[in-house]
Order: sequence, then C-alpha cells, then structure tokens
Amino acid sequence: MRFTLCLLFAPLTVIAAERKPNVLFIVGDDMGYADVGAHGCKDIPTPNLDALAKAGTRCTNGYVTGPYCSPTRAGLLTGRYQTRFGHEFNPGGKGPEMGLPITEVTVADRLKSAGYATGLVGKWHLGEGKLHPQKRGFDDFFGFLGGAHPYIVGKGAPIFRGTAVVDEKEYLTDAFGREAVSFIDKHKEKPFFLYLAFNAVHTPMQATDARLKKFESIKDNTRRTYAAMMSAMDDAIGKVIDKLRSEKLEENTLICFISDNGGPTMQGVTINGSINTPLRGSKRTTLEGGVRVPYFVVWKNKFPAGKTYDKPLIQLDLTATALSAAGIDVKPEWKLDGVDLGPFLTGESSRSQPHDALYWRFGNQMAIRLGDWKLVKYDPVADGGKGQPSDAKLYNLADDIGEKTDLAAKNPEKVKELKAAWDKWNKDNVPPLWGGGKKN
Repeated sequence: MRFTLCLLFAPLTVIAAERKPNVLFIVGDDMGYADVGAHGCKDIPTPNLDALAKAGTRCTNGYVTGPYCSPTRAGLLTGRYQTRFGHEFNPGGKGPEMGLPITEVTVADRLKSAGYATGLVGKWHLGEGKLHPQKRGFDDFFGFLGGAHPYIVGKGAPIFRGTAVVDEKEYLTDAFGREAVSFIDKHKEKPFFLYLAFNAVHTPMQATDARLKKFESIKDNTRRTYAAMMSAMDDAIGKVIDKLRSEKLEENTLICFISDNGGPTMQGVTINGSINTPLRGSKRTTLEGGVRVPYFVVWKNKFPAGKTYDKPLIQLDLTATALSAAGIDVKPEWKLDGVDLGPFLTGESSRSQPHDALYWRFGNQMAIRLGDWKLVKYDPVADGGKGQPSDAKLYNLADDIGEKTDLAAKNPEKVKELKAAWDKWNKDNVPPLWGGGKKN
C-alpha cells in the first residue's frame, strides 16, 4: 500500500514588532537663556547642545511651569501643573511628606509599566524615604536627593547608587555623564527611559582646573567658573549622544533638553554668572527670564531637524510626547496638562498651536500667556530689588520680549480677559503643601 502524505505549508512570515523608542530627558539647572551657542552665546562653546538643536527642533517659546528647581521637575515628571497637587515651592526641609506627593504618578511609572527600563542619573530634589526615586518608577538611581550638591569629591552631602552611599572620585558632572553612558550600555537591548538631571550650573561654583584654564580669557571669575561648568555639562551630553550613536540607537531615541528654570541673574547681581538676555527677570520670578528656557526636541526621521518652532509650549508637553512615542494611551482621569508635540512639530495637527494659554502661579506671583499677550504679577524682591509685589502688568511679547513697556493702562479689556482666564485655571489648583522657603 502506498501512502501519500501531502503537507500544505502556508507562507510563514514572522514580523518582529517594531521596537519602541527610547526616551532621554536631559535637564540643566539654573541655565541662562543666552548661554548656549544656539541662542547666540559667544564666550562659552556648547558644541554638543548646539548639535542637538541642529539635529531637532529648537523651541524658541519653550517654558517651564515655575521659576524654581523642584516644582518644575515635579511638573516634568507628572505632566501636570505642580500647583494641581501642592508642589508650588521647593521643599523646605526633610520629612516623609516633603516632596512629590505619593498620589502623583510619574512618567517613569507609566513607561516602566509599558516595559521600559527606567533610570535617573543626577539630581532628584523631590523627596526622600517613601518618595525616593526607586519608589517613584525608577529602576536605577545614581545621584543625590537634595536640591544642591558640591561638584568636588569629599565636600558635602552623599552620592547614592540606589540607596547605598558611594565613594565618588570624579568631578560630579563628569560622573553623571559616565553613569548615563553606563545605563545605556546596560539597557541597550530593550527600550529605556533615562532622566539625566544635571545640577550644573547651579551653585556652588566649582569647576576643574583644566576647564578653568580653557576659559582663562574670561576675566570675571564667576562667569569663568560658570563657563567651565557649562562646558563640563556639554561634554557629558556629548558622551551620551556618542554612546547612542555607537550603539545605533540615536535614530530610535526621543531626546528632550530643557533647563529647569532661568538663570539667577537677580537684576544683574552675580549669582552663578548666567545671562538671560534678551529676557527680563531672573530665576524666582514669573518674568520671562525666570520661566522661558532653552528647549530642544530631537527624534531623527520623526521630527523636523534644523528647524525652529515659535508657538508657546511648556515642559509638561515633553511628558505627553514621551508617552505618545511609547504607544501609551493617555487616559482622561490622569488629568495631564501637557500635549503631544509630535503633530505640531511635524505640521500634521489641525490646531494652530499646542495651547490656547499657558499659566503660572508662584506664591504671590502669577502670569498667563495667551497668544503674544502676557499678564504678569511679580515680586521685585525675588528679582533682587525692593518694594511690594507689583500690580499685574501687560506686555506684548511679539514686540517686547524684554517686558519693558507695560500696556495695561491702554488695554484694560485685555487685562480683564487674561485675568479671567487665569482665575478660571486657578480654580483647579490647590493650596501649597509647604511654604515658599528660600532654599533652592
């Protein structure tokens, strides 16, 4: 008997799922708006930051939600205005409740749930104990928990790997670059989220001798040290981008760069040597110099390269953009305030701009930007001057980026319109969980 076995094979095609993009958030600390080459800086070369700006989109009206370190980082990691959950000021001390409220879900939590490896290298400034980074969505942590830290070994608070204190030998900014490269090497086989949060160029003003020598032509000692510290951060960023490139990960990595607030110029009083030109105001104020920052978004072959985008946007949008890139559907109950920038940067959105208005509340200071109009109430003392908080002043930023000419008296209806919009937004905020201490 002869048996014939007929095997019918259907074509078998195995399609590997497209790897989700990596996400890299890079945050500078207390940077001057004018202190990168992409913004016209002449005395401090920043080739790696400039290369980022050229590789992606430079957002010329990019803002953060506050003029202080911790609140804007809380906003970035949650995608929500920090005044929604009481993180209005820097935590003024230590304690189980002094930091990012446990009720808030971080972008690290959300990306980790989507299969990402998550890591923080650098400055946390969002609490200790149950608020530690590794209890807020981060698998790996190397850095410090407070708001400021010496850069030179053996001077000040500890550096942690996880919860263990390490004996760090390198200049701190260099160490953060090294650890960021190490994190990428460790997790290069799967999608990762790296939050590289520098403390440069926050005080104390400390730099390596070699970099100080590089800038010996700068006669002002504070500005020279600031330049050396900026150069160190730029070097570290360059090493991280080089690592992505060498591992062939650059094209599949969403890279976002901001400063956490403006430079602390305090009406020309030298704090860290930063310059906010052409903006008026300083860190600690809701003037442009306190809240408008260098803001670059890079995703090769996805977002435009070598372009500028001039519509107002805010750091909360980076969170929403990262979630969208990772394929995470944002749920209404998350109450995110940011929007996915992708359709706006590519021109695919039917809307003309990401936001109808942007808002700020910082104690007795406030601001709203609606189109080119900005209504702002600021504290002269916070800006290094004297006197009581100002009445609300109205500026048209298209004509007056330096906020020099108050148009409130000539445009009372515009003042009324902006104040009403701000009041409506403010109804969804809560009282601060702690006071506005001076520590930063």
